[in-house]
Amino acid sequence: MRILAAGDHFVAPELFSRELTAQIGAGHTIDELLLPWPLTPFGPVSEVTEASGDEGTVAAALREAEVCVTQMAPVTRKVLDGAPGLRLVVVGRGGPVNVNLEAAKERGVQVCNTPGRNAAATAEYTVGLMLAAMRRIPETSAALTAGRWAGEFYTYGNCGPGLDGAAVGLIGCGAVGSRVARALTALGAHVRVYDPYADPDVLRAVGTPVTGLDDLLRHSDVVSLHARLTPETRGLLGARELALLPEGAVVVNCARGALLDEDALCDALESGRLAAAGLDVFAVEPPPPGSRLRSAPRLVMTPHLAGANTSVAHNAARVAAAEVGRFLRGEALAHRVV
Repeated sequence: MRILAAGDHFVAPELFSRELTAQIGAGHTIDELLLPWPLTPFGPVSEVTEASGDEGTVAAALREAEVCVTQMAPVTRKVLDGAPGLRLVVVGRGGPVNVNLEAAKERGVQVCNTPGRNAAATAEYTVGLMLAAMRRIPETSAALTAGRWAGEFYTYGNCGPGLDGAAVGLIGCGAVGSRVARALTALGAHVRVYDPYADPDVLRAVGTPVTGLDDLLRHSDVVSLHARLTPETRGLLGARELALLPEGAVVVNCARGALLDEDALCDALESGRLAAAGLDVFAVEPPPPGSRLRSAPRLVMTPHLAGANTSVAHNAARVAAAEVGRFLRGEALAHRVV
């Protein structure tokens, strides 16, 4: 069998190849393709989103392949048209948004993903970003690096709030949100959860379920977003919703940038209504040079890193290779999407 390992600078092609060989043995041809992400931001390619690389290069690499294992390669209708022997695409990420699922289904190409492969990493990062924003860690570190002992950050008006005893509202309680809830509870926070799609028993296991978003916002010192981006959730937190938060609240987003109205967030930070915010994701990545986010006060920003640690890369490759093993053995795929 001929397999294309279309990796990138996070999950490298050779990492996919190593895990594939461990899973299915050495009797197969594995071609490797290196995509530019994350050194070059992902984006839409033809009709798919959050992809890396161009259709021509990927189509050429897939011409003789029966299986494609990738994170970011654009598997578009055009690419599928150029790969008549393709039978399986394994996407090493939570959602196969870089694959035209309808076109794959029309051609009998199975598609599966690797859900939850970075849930622990994203949860860790969320709590870290929350603390960085609340305790003003980047500002104080920058001051000391510049040679200034910033004692004013110990004053009552500047030191920032803490998590112990805080009411933290989580919007979404899937693989990431539930881990964040457990970590925050261990730190002494009172966790309240809003997720209209989750089993109430699951929510009760990690926090206090809340039936309405407005209720969650009115009683949250900190709000953290963990929802998927859908037409329903796009712009979920806008000016009206942010105004419901208590004065001095904190907003954190490590999910998807378009869940949050960035101009409304900047207004709330500039007016002083919000104490701080932490963003790892943005409506446009990277934020353009003229973005208000670049000058907003008390805002900690990182470049979409929450899901990135070395364990995640190995886990993604390992789970993807296991799917290929199941496929070759004629077993049911564990994470089939199409």
